[in-house]
Amino acid sequence: MTHDHDLVLRPTPAQITAALNPPPGRNGGDLVVETLAGLGATTVFGLPGQHALGMFDALRRSSLRYVGLRVENNAGFAADAYGRITGEAAPLLLSTGPGALTSLAALQEAAAASAPVLAIGSQIPVAGLGGARKGYLHELPDQAASFRGVVKSVHTVRSQSQIPSAIAAAWKSALTAPHGPVWVEIPQDVLLAETSLPVVTAPDATPDDLPPRPELTALAAHLLSHAERPAILAGGGVVRSDASGKLRLLAERLNAPVATTFGGKGAFPWNHPLSLQSWLEDRHTTDFLEDADVLLVVGSGLGELSSNYHTFAPRGRVIQIEADLGKLESNHPAVGIHADARLALQALLETVEDRPDTTARERVRELLAKVAARIDAQDRTLERNVLSAVRQALPSDSPSFWDMTILAYWAWSAFDAQGPNLMHSAQGAGGLGYGFPAALGAAAADPTRPVLAVSGDGGALYSIAELATARQYDLPVTWLIIDDGGYGILREYMTDAFGKPTATELHRPDYVALAESFGVTGVHTTPETLREDLARALTTPGPSVVVLPAVLRMFAPTHLG
Repeated sequence: MTHDHDLVLRPTPAQITAALNPPPGRNGGDLVVETLAGLGATTVFGLPGQHALGMFDALRRSSLRYVGLRVENNAGFAADAYGRITGEAAPLLLSTGPGALTSLAALQEAAAASAPVLAIGSQIPVAGLGGARKGYLHELPDQAASFRGVVKSVHTVRSQSQIPSAIAAAWKSALTAPHGPVWVEIPQDVLLAETSLPVVTAPDATPDDLPPRPELTALAAHLLSHAERPAILAGGGVVRSDASGKLRLLAERLNAPVATTFGGKGAFPWNHPLSLQSWLEDRHTTDFLEDADVLLVVGSGLGELSSNYHTFAPRGRVIQIEADLGKLESNHPAVGIHADARLALQALLETVEDRPDTTARERVRELLAKVAARIDAQDRTLERNVLSAVRQALPSDSPSFWDMTILAYWAWSAFDAQGPNLMHSAQGAGGLGYGFPAALGAAAADPTRPVLAVSGDGGALYSIAELATARQYDLPVTWLIIDDGGYGILREYMTDAFGKPTATELHRPDYVALAESFGVTGVHTTPETLREDLARALTTPGPSVVVLPAVLRMFAPTHLG
């Protein structure tokens, strides 16, 4: 008997000839770039370093496009955004020790947001591995240990023949739900040594499917079909799995109101009659979700931000669809379905019954009116006008990338992304400096539409060097910098907690002059002229900077009392 897995494709005579006569002048780095090209990669990000030069030398003999940033962490953010926009595993090439370690904050964000990043770093020569302490430059006793608690998987290479299989396994890991960053490391001498191995062609690295268990989706469908007040909370897993269309069909069939988490922005149409939007830091929304007798949570772990800082306490049954097994029922008991959001929603669509409900849309209108009244009662006209100006200036199909800054915190709740996979922020890991380098990665993925980055002045200083990258590659990114002279949200937190802030105030450089020194157009704007200035910058080819001096404030929280 012959089984499918016993079948092996026989090489053609041409393939045999090519394998027996590989082109001269190749090294281990060529095996890296050949494997990446064979897997379907087209663009790589990174920063060269002494131990990684074998990979970078091989790039010039390949068809891969290289986008080099000025700091490894920023290169990681760019790769993260490229992965989010394309759904591909974005290669990130790094050097040993300091170069590798500088990327860790970016890889943590990619892990939190389920962004597929294929980080490939060099290592010290083989003779120094295993803690031999030879005293090589960049030497660490166990470099991979620094990555194990951050990435999905770690893959080590010790010889050239291991390179294609290790990279293919990492690629598969990065793209198997839940998506995420992975780490591959290859010693310097393995990368530099001449190779006689055949050219790598097309490694098999098809991601594994993660289907739901049918008895669980049958139970979930029954509960939802017979619920009196069903509701849905959609997270980033819906966006990552490209399941927003299935989510809408299911919500309409069930007449179930839908709220989206901050990571799930755009997963459900903002102005749909069943849309609760994403006011998760609002007690009215929290109460509404708690009141559901059956709550379907899709692609969210119900973490701190998605649960109004863990004040959410559901009173009904919870059904949780989550691809990350560690997040399943980690915060609340549930009918836990370990599955890719797209496959699980499809299974529910095939099983669930139509559920008439004449009250759902009215309850949504009432909820949104309560939220609006709460915000209207606060003196936040400036903040709302600034956010509105950004929305009006940004084309509806343009992606935006938001740093950890007060305007971004407003946007999490109040900004209409106008589609899935269009609004992204660093709210997963919460590190500074994400917005601008991530926008550069998105522009590299699709240079046909302008991209917006939004930062505070504190976050902007993390990535100001990437103005050189934007100019070098002529990437269509407009960078809005809200300059309030410090770490604005920390200033608020410390003032509220201690009466006065400490260590929050920053020297204010002239960001327009800085931009112009890099050859990037810059302009100072005001709240009154922001929409016009931002729209002009977004429609002008190439990079630009728009600086808005303003002190913004948050809306009042609802989780403290």
